[in-house]
Amino acid sequence: MAPRKNHPKKSKNALLLKTTTLAVVAALVQGCVQAPRQQEAPSEATVAAHVATATRAAGTDLTPLLTLCKPAAATRPAQAEVDKGVAALIAKPAPPPGQAFDNLYFVGADWVSAWAIKTSDGIILIDALNTQAEAAALIEGGMRKLGLDPAQIKYVVVTHGHGDHYGGAPYLAAKYRARVVMSDIDWTMTETRLEFATPIWGAPPKRDVSVKDGHRLTLGDTTLTLYVTPGHTMGTISPVFDVVAGGQKHRAMLWGGTSFNFGKDLPRLDSYIGSTQRMGKVAQAERIDVLLSNHSGVDSSQARLAALRQQPPGAAAANPFVIGTPAVERAMNVMGECAQAQRDRFAMQ
Repeated sequence: MAPRKNHPKKSKNALLLKTTTLAVVAALVQGCVQAPRQQEAPSEATVAAHVATATRAAGTDLTPLLTLCKPAAATRPAQAEVDKGVAALIAKPAPPPGQAFDNLYFVGADWVSAWAIKTSDGIILIDALNTQAEAAALIEGGMRKLGLDPAQIKYVVVTHGHGDHYGGAPYLAAKYRARVVMSDIDWTMTETRLEFATPIWGAPPKRDVSVKDGHRLTLGDTTLTLYVTPGHTMGTISPVFDVVAGGQKHRAMLWGGTSFNFGKDLPRLDSYIGSTQRMGKVAQAERIDVLLSNHSGVDSSQARLAALRQQPPGAAAANPFVIGTPAVERAMNVMGECAQAQRDRFAMQ
């Protein structure tokens, strides 16, 4: 049989056509992937859209978070206003202490919260209220009412460097030799230039345990993962840890700083938005189903503690603090959308 003849011209054309086709497809794919997303210029319409998205995400169960969607001041309050405001908030009658979970207790004030986590080797306190007097009356006094021993406080985790959270820390550290934990960023802020200061709070604690993003703080059988979530301050910490209700374990996040009280600062709002987006993904990955705050007006903790007090002893009723992972993700979305609305308002000024 005669050998088959090659047709070099035909093969060359086919190869050229194939190569050209692949190049066109690759260019189209690359264009789809790399084409920058056009972002609308900030306007009243974009503000309204972000607020509407936040409102939908909030549903009927997360409405306290929508206070973030209200316009924030472009400048920080004057010193006299800070002093007067803090004094008025401290003067409000404190709610009773309460037990939220088998291992988690509320020992805070009306405006600002403090949470005690009971471990097999002592207590981790999250935040220390405004003053030594509050720490003595509400944290120590509240713990005793709940059957906890304040002498077992081993760590005080300060979520961010504002005095309503660190005010009582020097007193507790001196009395119980508790270690004070704060992010390296916010330690530096408290050592150099305080964002807010008032004689009511007194001096911040001296630098002790300095942590960075992802630090794991372990005491006995309990580990807190400390995420740095910049925004409210640039070194805000949002701890994630396990809580137990009736023998069932849940994953909790305490959002470490909520309001936009830093004035017109677009990069800071961008940081806040990024933090909400990141922690929404963390909530999904870790199946976080409990969201707490260090201000009870944000997490409805007083209403939920009241509901728990109404439950009969030994009742199998659901714990109202357990809201489910989708709700925690929605909460991150609400805060992020409100921050975007505020960023757009400032950008238009």
